[in-house]
Amino acid sequence: MISEHKKSITELIHICHQIAQNKGWWDIKRNDAELIALMHSELSETLEELRNESVDWKNVSEELADCCIRIFDYCGARGLDLEKSLFRKIEKNKKRSYRHGNKRY
Repeated sequence: MISEHKKSITELIHICHQIAQNKGWWDIKRNDAELIALMHSELSETLEELRNESVDWKNVSEELADCCIRIFDYCGARGLDLEKSLFRKIEKNKKRSYRHGNKRY
């Protein structure tokens, strides 16, 4: 089991990608569209859980975790520095206008 100690996003990317490699998911070349669709499918599964009359928040959390794992694996495979991009985007969002120009959603 992964230690309960805090891990950086970069460390989680490495862990998730290593597990996917060890389980054979990278034995063949994978295309970006397929990988993005798999991330999307995890969000769709989250939405389906939320549509239930009695939401199981543990399931919601697990589906979101699945999405993060797929994103981290993808970033590991493509050498993307998600941690740096995330912090840069957070700083950018702090400077954006209220509701990004009063968008409805």
